Amino acid sequence: MTTSRLSDDEIAAMSDEERRDLMARLRPTERLLPAPGVVRLHRRIRLTLMVGGCLVLIPWIVYLGMTLPAEYNARNWSLTWIGFDVLLVLMMGATAYLGWRRRVFLILPAFATGMLLLVDAWFDIVTAEPDDLWVSVGTALIGEIPLAILQISGALMLLRFLVLAHPLNDPAISPWKAPLPF
Repeated sequence: MTTSRLSDDEIAAMSDEERRDLMARLRPTERLLPAPGVVRLHRRIRLTLMVGGCLVLIPWIVYLGMTLPAEYNARNWSLTWIGFDVLLVLMMGATAYLGWRRRVFLILPAFATGMLLLVDAWFDIVTAEPDDLWVSVGTALIGEIPLAILQISGALMLLRFLVLAHPLNDPAISPWKAPLPF
C-alpha cells in the first residue's frame, strides 16, 4: 500500500472548500457525536415538549387574562424575591468566573443572566406601588435593561464567533443558519 502525504505547500494551495472536506474526512466524528438514534430521540422529545407547551400555554394565558384579579396578596413575597435575586447573583457570579477563566461555557450563564435581568425589570415595574413606579422604571432603564442587552448580545457574539471559527464552517451559510453537526 502506497501512502502519500500532503506537503505544507499542497495544503496551502487548497481552496477553503477542499480544506473543509479534508478536515471532515480526517475528523473522528464517532467519538465527538452521540449516536444518531439518541440524538433523534432527544430532539423529538424536546420539540414535542416545546410545541406542546406552547399549545397549552396559549389558552392558559387567555384564561388567566379573563379570570385573574387586578390585585392579589401573595404568600412568601419576600422569599420569592430573595430567591430570585440569589439566582441572579449566582448567574452573574458564574458569568464573571467563566469570563475571567475564558471558558466557552460562559455563553449559557451570560444569556441566562441577561434574561433574568429583563424578567427582574419587568416584575419590578409591573408590581411597583404608584409611589415607587418611577424608581423601578429608572433602575430598569439605567441598570437592568442595559446590562441585560450587554449580557445577551455578548453571548450571541461569542456564539457567532464560535460558529465562524469552527474549521468545518461553511462561509456561504450565515452563522445564524448553521445546522447542528448531527
